[in-house]
Amino acid sequence: MEQEMKADSDLDLDPEPRHPLMSSAPPGQLDDGAWVVQGRGVKPLPSPLDSPGKPEEQRSRSSFMQPSVPLMTEAVARQALLHFVASQCCYGSRAAGELAIRQLWQLGTYRYRLETFSESRLSEWAFEPFTKPRAANPAGDSPLDPWRVEVRAPPLFQGQTRRCRVPHSTLVRDCHRCHGHGRSKCGECHGAGRTRCVTCKGSRWRLKQQKRCQLCSGTGHNRCNTCSGRGSKTCATCQGEKKLQHFKQVVVTWKNNVFEFISDHQLNFPGELLSKVSGGNIFKDENVVVYPIIDFPDPEISLASQRAIAEHRTAFATSSRILRQRQTIEVIPITEVHYQYSGKPYIYYIYGLENKVYALDYPERCCCGCTII
Repeated sequence: MEQEMKADSDLDLDPEPRHPLMSSAPPGQLDDGAWVVQGRGVKPLPSPLDSPGKPEEQRSRSSFMQPSVPLMTEAVARQALLHFVASQCCYGSRAAGELAIRQLWQLGTYRYRLETFSESRLSEWAFEPFTKPRAANPAGDSPLDPWRVEVRAPPLFQGQTRRCRVPHSTLVRDCHRCHGHGRSKCGECHGAGRTRCVTCKGSRWRLKQQKRCQLCSGTGHNRCNTCSGRGSKTCATCQGEKKLQHFKQVVVTWKNNVFEFISDHQLNFPGELLSKVSGGNIFKDENVVVYPIIDFPDPEISLASQRAIAEHRTAFATSSRILRQRQTIEVIPITEVHYQYSGKPYIYYIYGLENKVYALDYPERCCCGCTII
């Protein structure tokens, strides 16, 4: 059955084969009409139209592996509780060592997870000082479609953001900050080249000494240290080059979008804790697109798979390109431990392959509240 599923996953669902780590998309214009330099507006690029596969089609029956979940014993249960108590500053270890375990009720719950590795692109203007006389576009060149700018993607299911310049999109203009002069008014002296003397505060006199201020030679002002008395300084935007070259850049964002569902375990146990532990894998399916699971023994998992795939397809069909999908099913072990201490019954839970502990009413503690690790 695993060979059949693998063969099904290897079907060529993309009508135009391409390198799996190279970004591409259908042709289109970055902007409607002429290139506009004013401002630095950000514009989302339309998603590709050639998304492969039809996830709503149901795949053939899949094979599910047996979970490799170790059997819980009294020794392991006691050791897990001792480790839990040792990590709590207000929990005593005597009860954990002396309690009498009466029953171990070992069960598990299913966790379904769908990961959709998507790519989206935004176009924006950027600029830099114009230092190369031949950096402008040759006559007749038109900017390359941003979706056709090849960008190597990061490893699958790892998010990242990169900025890449669009070839042949450069335009040279006068610097908008200094209006092509290469220098701008000094903000410290406001173009005067001098600042008020900090010693006499512009009065020219040292009042306590009844004599002229020596620091400013009785002028009340000193030469501006910021601009060296010139009243202007090199423009920080164009760095004195007087011109800027504007260019289009594409902001490529790869994101691993996760849908997670945990089936109902019907225990007095916070379900959100199960998202933080690992379980025994019983099913894994990875492809450009995956298909809903239709034959899982727990109907909740099959419904979650159908809902997750439909939601991701709807969410990313118009704004992103789906590069890869992966869906898994895990069995998360949960053990309800019934024990007795000082003649009273208590319960604690051990969950996940890490044997994490949840003890709601541990009998030996010096402060109130529930502690979870």
